[in-house]
Amino acid sequence: MRIAIAGGHGKVARHLSRALAARGDVPVALVRQLAHVQDVGDDGAEPVVLDLERANARDVAEAVAGADAVVFAAGAGPGSGADRKDSVDRAAAALLAEGAEQAGVRRYVLVSSMGATSAPPDGTDGVFAAYLRAKAASEEDLRARDLDWTIVRPGRLTDDEPTGTVRLDAHVPGGAVPRADVAAVLAAVLHAPLTAGLVLELTEGVVPVDAAVAAVVEPAD
Repeated sequence: MRIAIAGGHGKVARHLSRALAARGDVPVALVRQLAHVQDVGDDGAEPVVLDLERANARDVAEAVAGADAVVFAAGAGPGSGADRKDSVDRAAAALLAEGAEQAGVRRYVLVSSMGATSAPPDGTDGVFAAYLRAKAASEEDLRARDLDWTIVRPGRLTDDEPTGTVRLDAHVPGGAVPRADVAAVLAAVLHAPLTAGLVLELTEGVVPVDAAVAAVVEPAD
């Protein structure tokens, strides 16, 4: 499979490129800066320089043409304000979907966040609340499109060593999860077409990744 990854230089995206390359897939990393080309190339990805905050849908369609799937793993990043949470976590996600539609790429996996569709608790930092609103809006936009979408909502992301085991379901208790394990789940979801149409929450757990993904599409006994 050829899979285009928006936010290709981010930590989750780089783990995903490595995981896909190890499976024999062809990851295509969409990066904002020429300075990131070498890094993502070292991950086994084909780099494409594309700034989703400056691009239009035609630019995106050209970048993802020929892909079997796209993944939105971009984010405004720490230190960014509410405006960039909206321009990246909402608007860029929608732009990727529009470009995928134009290019005829039906499969879209969105990295969202646990809590995206819930009211932020009292006292939540304003920028983080803006981030959650942006994620909720990106989910709403994607669900309204005629695409084979899957939404993955990780809990708090960490840089801990991957365990290869997770908790994955429509609803799971809040918790943390290593970025590398998120990437492993994304890679497995991309190879599980029956996950299309599912919204999945993800934290650390005890079930091996492939078994956890298989469980969400298998009917209960």
